[in-house]
Amino acid sequence: MKPAPLKPIRSVLSVPGNRAEMHEKARCSAADMVMLDLEDSVPPEEKKQARQTVVRTISDLAWKDKALAVRINALDTPFGYKDAVEVAEAVGDKLDLLVLPKTNTPGDIHFLDRLLSGIELACGHKFVLNIEAAIETAAGLNQVSAIAAASQRLASLSFGVADYTASVGAGLASVSGHGENDAHVYPGHRWHFPLSRMIMAAKANGCFAVDAPFGNFKDSEGLKASATMAKALGCDGKWAIHPAQIDTINQVFSPTPEEIERALKILKTAKEAGHTRGAVAIDGKMVDQATIRLARRVRDHARHLGLVAAQ
Repeated sequence: MKPAPLKPIRSVLSVPGNRAEMHEKARCSAADMVMLDLEDSVPPEEKKQARQTVVRTISDLAWKDKALAVRINALDTPFGYKDAVEVAEAVGDKLDLLVLPKTNTPGDIHFLDRLLSGIELACGHKFVLNIEAAIETAAGLNQVSAIAAASQRLASLSFGVADYTASVGAGLASVSGHGENDAHVYPGHRWHFPLSRMIMAAKANGCFAVDAPFGNFKDSEGLKASATMAKALGCDGKWAIHPAQIDTINQVFSPTPEEIERALKILKTAKEAGHTRGAVAIDGKMVDQATIRLARRVRDHARHLGLVAAQ
């Protein structure tokens, strides 16, 4: 059985799994998805308790239409397999996906896929859980195409900029290591290649592509610039590390009124012309089928967000 398609996600709010008081606020936020984190934000001595807290939170709170994810620990730690087993057994049928950090090989995905299949059979879950693979190392980027094709559960790929920076031995440009101040050490988009490489692999396999968080949550202009660049490269959304970042991310990754108007005009003109292939002239410009497909994608995204009425 295939997992249900994941709805488009613009903003993913990462919340420490051990901080139960933050979970209710995250549920009420404007983030498209809340990701309860068991990895980097949780100290080793609190891993077990955090796992229990996350299960209780997911069970007790009314998440309604809010997409929900859990980031487990990496599989080369003593925590990752227990996270996957205990979370999936208890609340796997209430989640949209599990996020696997530091995915380095297709074998990581194969292992998690088979493990989840056994859990779903044993527990009688009616839904198949999606997986997001976080590409955070040179090894992971080197095998990103194989990773993206490793399982039908793969719904998205995400870029982990801080761990990738450490993996390739690049300089630390800021306190957080998450994107800010990069313009001061590199003349251009410092992570253009790895992000584009990940996006290509994601889209070639029908997956979403999610950009890394922006570390300075007080710098709204820096966040907007970072998100705008990611969108221009083909990302569908971006992680947020603070609720104050959500509105900016949602705005950047939503079609603008101008984009929606342009897309609807292209589709209307093409339909009236009766073109199913070839090109059509719009405002003195030739528009081919590739542009029409792009316009259709913008329209469908706008419909999902309620910006255009479904017809």
